[in-house]
Parts: sequence; C-alpha cells; structure tokens
Amino acid sequence: MLDLLMNDILGTPAILLGLFALIGLLIQKEQVSNVISGTLKTILGFVIIGAGATILQASLGYFSKMFDHAFHVKGVIPNNEAIVAAAQLDFGTETALIMVFGMIMNIVFAKFTPFRYIFLTGHHTLFMACLIGVALSIGGLSGIPLIVIGSILLGLCMVLSPALLQPTVRKITGSDDFAVGHFGSVGYFVSAQVGKLVGNKEKSTEDLKVPKSLGFLRDTSVAISLTMVVFFMVVALFTGPSYIESELSGGTNYLIFAFLQAFEFAAGVYIILAGVRMLIAEIVPAFKGIADKLVPNAKPALDCPTVFPFAPNAVIIGFLFSFIAGLISMFLLPLMGLAVIVPGLVPHFFTGATAGVFGNATGGRRGAMFGAVANGLIISFLPAILLSFMGTVGYEGTTFGDSDFGIIGIIIIGIMKLFGAA
Repeated sequence: MLDLLMNDILGTPAILLGLFALIGLLIQKEQVSNVISGTLKTILGFVIIGAGATILQASLGYFSKMFDHAFHVKGVIPNNEAIVAAAQLDFGTETALIMVFGMIMNIVFAKFTPFRYIFLTGHHTLFMACLIGVALSIGGLSGIPLIVIGSILLGLCMVLSPALLQPTVRKITGSDDFAVGHFGSVGYFVSAQVGKLVGNKEKSTEDLKVPKSLGFLRDTSVAISLTMVVFFMVVALFTGPSYIESELSGGTNYLIFAFLQAFEFAAGVYIILAGVRMLIAEIVPAFKGIADKLVPNAKPALDCPTVFPFAPNAVIIGFLFSFIAGLISMFLLPLMGLAVIVPGLVPHFFTGATAGVFGNATGGRRGAMFGAVANGLIISFLPAILLSFMGTVGYEGTTFGDSDFGIIGIIIIGIMKLFGAA
C-alpha cells in the first residue's frame, strides 16, 4: 500500500495534478459535471504533454546517435531520468521518503513563509529528492537525519525556485496566475539577468518582421519544422548512409529518415503546446480552491513548457543558442580538467527554450540569444563540476542535467566536506 501511494500515485505527475484539481474543485463545491470534466482534462493535459515529450525525445535520441557517430564524441550525457533510475538501486527508499515528506514541507513553507508556491512538477520533485539523498549520503548522513534534513531541503527548493523566477514570469505572462516549477531556475534567472544587460525588451522575438514571401514562417510549427530539417539533414550528411540505414532507420534512405525525424520533432512540440494550454486552463481555476483553504494566495508552480505559448519564436531561438553553447563547452571542459559533457538535446531543448523565453522578456531578441547561451554554459559546466564532487558515487555515462541539481548538489557536498562530514 505504501509503495502504491509513493510510487504509483505521488510518483505519477498526471495523477498528482489530477488529485490537486479534484480537491480544488470539490472545495469550491463545483457541480459534479465540472468536477469530473476539470479533473479529467487536467490529467489529459499532462498526459498530452508527456506524449509530446515522448515523441520529441525519440526524435532527439536519433539525432544524438547520429551526432555522436558523425563526430566521434565520447563523454558524459546528462539525463535526469537515467541517473535517477541508476541511483534507485542504492537510494530508492531515501528518495521516496524525501519526496513524500518534502511535498508536505512545501505546503508548510508555503503557508508560513512569504513564499506561497505549491510545486506541482512531480517528476522534478522526484529528481531533486534523489539528488539530495545522494548528496547527503556522500556527506556522511544516513537514516532518519538524512530523511529529515533532505525533506526540509526539498521543501525549501520547492518554494524558493518559483519565487526566484516569479518577477520575470509576470512579465512573460502578463499575469500572476501561476509560477514556473522546474529545477532549471538558476539558468532561467541568469538568462533574464543577461537579457536585461545586453538587450532591449521592446525588440521582442515575437515582433520579428518577416517578408510577405516568408509569411509562412510566422507559423511556429512551420518555423520549427524547417529549422529542424536543416539540423537533421546536415548531421545526416556527416553521419553517412551506412550507419543510419543499418542501425537507425531499418533500411529507409538516410536522408528521408532524417527529413521525417525533423517533422517528428515539430509534431512533439506542437502536441506539448496543446497539452500545456489544456492543463493551464484547468489547473489554475481548480488550484484556487486549495490555495484559498490551505494556503491563501498561493500559486501553482507548473512545468517549464507552460511559458512556451507566450513566446514561440523565443523557444526555438533559445534551444538553438543553448545547444551551440553546449557544443562550445565540449572543447572548453577538458582544458579545465573536467569531464566532457556531451550536449543532450532534451535538456538543451527544454531548458534552452525556457531560457530563451526568459531572456526575451527582459532583453528581446538579444536577450533570448545571449541568455540561452548563458544557460547552455551553465548546464554544461555545472554537471561536470558536480561529477567531480560526487566522486565514486557518480554513475558511469550520465549525471544530473538541469542547473539547480548542480547547484544544490555542489552546495550540499561542499558544506559537508568543509565541516569534515564527508
């Protein structure tokens, strides 16, 4: 029963969000039809986002294999799902308990501090619980002290991360209805600050003037499709037909395969945006019921794609420039004695795109570009530094990817080493 609660309910973001929507609607004494509709649409919206992400990740997986084969890059690929799956063998119980009690601490901190945010991105809650458990274990803690301190730290992360971003989120959305709950917040915050320094928010990426003959580029799906066609076709040409046709495409012509994968990527983005719109439309009104009763004036902190519809051009610009920074970092990291971090398309897309939106909000086009570059450098260097701190506990071939995991892990292990605990 405990496993069912922790792993299958609290560990499943769609069900977790659906429960929040259900409770919120019941508290507001909505009609039965509205309760059923709102709950199901909330779950459906998140499932749609997941379906889009699955399509997107499959396409990016092919791209990464082509890229690695073409350029013979060997190194560590940051992937939160992979590192958490590996760590569960040693830290499964600690991760689950820190996650459950960390969510309770989130509500406590939201109620009794000025940081009134409820973090609803369940998979990132799981990832951070795992990172904190591993870091505290490296620091020498175990048992109840590890669970207690880990839960408090997770609860703090769940309110401080959205609070850090909320001033910029208000600029992006034009409202204060929801927050961003995603542990790439340091990268997004830095992107917004860089945008403020180098750009002009009046020159937004969404105001780009496109000649009438290129008017079709105003359609986000078309623009993303064309951009990714160029990416995939160039890498396919460097990779060559033998590897793609024998290992990836099942015999389909390598250029046709690359062409179709570009559109798979664009389809994944389109599906994600549709899911985000449905989720926000349902979760924000439903959440009001919970907030009014338990934590008055609290805001739901939602996954990073929730800001994508507000600046679709910045999404693709952010992804491209974050990835370019990741490529540059591959050559800089060995010079500093750090592990080579191979730029993963998934972290660079989701965090780079979000950084582009944040940079655009404060610095327009230049903000989106340079802010995303800053994010790309951050999610390349922090995982490499974290690996050196984790020592023998580091799992071969992968590590935590997004910025906050690196910051929190380095701080925890650094402090405990300073006091001689590690």
